[in-house]
Amino acid sequence: MDSPKIAVIGAGVVGLSVAKILQEELRGSDISVIAEQFKDDTTSAVAAGIFRPGPSFRGSTQDITKKWIKDSWHYWVNILKTAEAPQAGVTSLSSYLFSNNSHVTRNHLIEDLVPVYRPVTGEELKICGGDWKYGAYYSTVLIECKRHLPWLEAIITSNGGKMVNKRIDSLSSLRGKYDLVFNCSGMGAEKLCGDLDLVPIRGQVLKVDAPWVKTAFYGDYDTYVIPGFDGVVTLGGTRQYDSYNTEVCKHDTAAIWERCCNLVPGLKRAKVVDQKVGLRPHRTPVRVEPELVEGSKVVHCYGHGGYGVTCAPGTAIDAVKIGLDLLKTNVKYKI
Repeated sequence: MDSPKIAVIGAGVVGLSVAKILQEELRGSDISVIAEQFKDDTTSAVAAGIFRPGPSFRGSTQDITKKWIKDSWHYWVNILKTAEAPQAGVTSLSSYLFSNNSHVTRNHLIEDLVPVYRPVTGEELKICGGDWKYGAYYSTVLIECKRHLPWLEAIITSNGGKMVNKRIDSLSSLRGKYDLVFNCSGMGAEKLCGDLDLVPIRGQVLKVDAPWVKTAFYGDYDTYVIPGFDGVVTLGGTRQYDSYNTEVCKHDTAAIWERCCNLVPGLKRAKVVDQKVGLRPHRTPVRVEPELVEGSKVVHCYGHGGYGVTCAPGTAIDAVKIGLDLLKTNVKYKI
């Protein structure tokens, strides 16, 4: 097919990763990224972006899950090795994880993948506030979407891609315009696909000015302190299942502040510069698969939950491969 017309629905980290990888694999393709929200308005921009996939992130099989995580890790590390890493919002980061439950400090998904993942020493257990029984230290990468999303957009548009600010209410509304559609709509897939397996997990975070914090720290009760670029540190968080509330909750703010300051007491002198709420699109398994919608070629890539930034590249690589295979079929139809 000559110069196929392709639409990517969604401009979060998943959608833009799909568009970028697709341009690399299919030179000369006509790609439009269609979304109602871009950059700072996306759910991706709320996330701290640390590479730390958890057990709730699952593909259709264990092998696929491992492949997505491994491919994502190498994708981020390859960017980290380039001079563009700061502009792309990718940097290396050390992290401590403390808990009073031993199984929490293990992560079988990345223990053999990241450069260092080890139990902490007795002295390291005393680094943070709290009487911790168990802990782990590991080295990883951080992806800050405030930088990464504009970087991706610039690459996509410089290669001929288009950013289209438009709300898509149904896949059938694109009929006759595209040879292939990638559905990377996150929570939007709930209505777009009628997917009842897609559930929001509400997350609220504080952004504070604390340039002295250079290491990430995790504690129990979804407590985390994650440094980013320009001295801004993300404090979290909440993990509220099936909540559609996108407003900042003062009670969550107070709880997050108390837990994080107990974990890292030096934060008490930090200034809160922003508060954010995002609805993580959670689905088990994450949906990366083709579908014929009213005789049309569609590739779904959504449902990453709180690990969209972490695992966007791995799932995008798979989605693009599926899409290219669809374009090679002899079926003649358009959406």
